[in-house]
Amino acid sequence: MITAVIYSESGGTYKTTMTANIAVALERMGQNTLVLDLDPQEGNLTSLFDVGKHRSDPDADNLVKHILDMPDGDFQDLIESTAEGVDIIPSHDMLSDFTSNLEQKISYETGMQNMNREEYPRFELLYDLLWNTHQLNEEYDAILIDPNARAEDLLYNAIFALRTLIAPVKPAGKGNLSLEGLEELVGNMGTQLDIEIGLSCVIPAGVGQTNAHQQYQQQFENTEAFATPVTIGNRESLMDAMWEARGSAFRVIEERWKTFERDDKMVSESGQRRIRDREIATLRKLYELARFIATHTFGTDIDPVLELDIRDHGNRVINLNTDEKTEARTV
Repeated sequence: MITAVIYSESGGTYKTTMTANIAVALERMGQNTLVLDLDPQEGNLTSLFDVGKHRSDPDADNLVKHILDMPDGDFQDLIESTAEGVDIIPSHDMLSDFTSNLEQKISYETGMQNMNREEYPRFELLYDLLWNTHQLNEEYDAILIDPNARAEDLLYNAIFALRTLIAPVKPAGKGNLSLEGLEELVGNMGTQLDIEIGLSCVIPAGVGQTNAHQQYQQQFENTEAFATPVTIGNRESLMDAMWEARGSAFRVIEERWKTFERDDKMVSESGQRRIRDREIATLRKLYELARFIATHTFGTDIDPVLELDIRDHGNRVINLNTDEKTEARTV
């Protein structure tokens, strides 16, 4: 089973959009995929996929209540389906108060059981929920988590549950520091949680053509400490359009979403985007990234052929087993 936390210490690394694109790519490869949105901030995966209409309702059932074993409903009712086939457990405002609620739970249960607080398995709760209580491995082929970035209980629960990290990094300044400290970070987390954590790959994202960016890219690609299967160029327009399309970059291209000015107002519409070879090549890289995660990290056989049904442009086929970057055919 494919299980991974998409994690980055710094902002601006396309962490959320990367999670969405990997999830949709895996789903297109035939992997039944679930994503958990553990980020309570605005501009999260829940917003991107346009789900979670009860995310601000304090009385609504949500994942935190289930993690803390005080549910208000059936766990399966938390799961929503997106337009691209990926299932998602949306974010909820209660995620912001996870640690304080957890502390109350620990105080109550350790008091009732006369247990030392240090003995309480505070990082194992999500693990127990996903695998022991609900056995999601029997229902899904892949589970991804888009976590909060802060090193606190919620993040540690995510890592303890899934055990593998995917690390998008920005190839500038902080990105270089992330490269230098990533191995130490993974080791420290493993020690604190008393588990072995795997690092599937590092993904330089937002790479431009400047000498500094190219230098950082080479540093990432030449290191033997991590796998760097692809580098994602500076595709800000494509990634930004995902928020208007309410879906992945694959959906942006297939439905041709674009934001533009009309009558002195900015509007976003489908059917307006030009089909650019560099953006098709980016989709290939995203699909190649998902294949690397599935095959090299988890040993899963997947379909190497991506077929895009582009509005008013017919089909375009990308075969990862060919030497050519893209093969096109119109149907």
